[in-house]
Amino acid sequence: MVACALAVLRIAHTPDPDDAYMFYGIVSGAVRIPGFDRVEHIVEDIETLNRRLVEEGWEVEVTAASAHAFAYIAERYYMMVAGASMGEGYGPIVVSRRPLRSLEGAKVAVPGRYTTARLLLRLATGGGYQEIFARFDRIPDMVLRGEADAGLLIHEAQLTYREMGLVKVIDLWEWWSNTAKGLPMPLGVDIVSKRLGLETAQALRKALQESIRYAWNRHTEALEYASRFARSGTREQLDKFVRMYVNERTLDMGPEGRQAHILLYQMAWDEKLIPEPVEPEFV
Repeated sequence: MVACALAVLRIAHTPDPDDAYMFYGIVSGAVRIPGFDRVEHIVEDIETLNRRLVEEGWEVEVTAASAHAFAYIAERYYMMVAGASMGEGYGPIVVSRRPLRSLEGAKVAVPGRYTTARLLLRLATGGGYQEIFARFDRIPDMVLRGEADAGLLIHEAQLTYREMGLVKVIDLWEWWSNTAKGLPMPLGVDIVSKRLGLETAQALRKALQESIRYAWNRHTEALEYASRFARSGTREQLDKFVRMYVNERTLDMGPEGRQAHILLYQMAWDEKLIPEPVEPEFV
């Protein structure tokens, strides 16, 4: 058993179906966490978590975060090799009401200052557009109403934008694939406070891996739970989305996943898009 002074373990994650799915084993009580009497769940959208971590100095035992946000808090948190959302063959996209040749001078709705999608778009294009920060789930309607010329989509809207009458302008996976030479695309991560110590952090990572396996083994049950958090799309689209972002790479990002994060931070530092060089400590 891992010794820990804290009886209550706080786990923060997003109300997104993929996060809900992977934490189902823990939420249901099927996966027990050594050293903790109970688990307290905090559910917030990803940019709220990012801002609390980066701007407020929030300390929580385990939380989801954008890989971009991690660059600002790497001295305080370990990065888990489990729980990461990584694109392979898909990723964030930019959409508009009609085809655009360029984003130069356009008003682009982006899902938060610290999201990885925002960082990737800046790396891919070099900027030149006007950012409008908005909750990710408001962005399609902002584009449809003309409040923004284009929108950067994450989560389920990547699958449903055509049904909304929107067209794809930029596919960030295509850019990343050409740039990263086959590495998966970093998007979201789960992180553990370093104040817990390495041994406890490793135990928490193993618990998350067990929780993911539990959901896989009870896929219909776990998907039903995750569906409570879905904002759009059919059951089939939800199933597809969960399978896209809860996969073997989520269980363990592997050496390619580690290399991808290191590359992202090197590229971001080279362009001075993050405050300092980052070398993640993986658990």
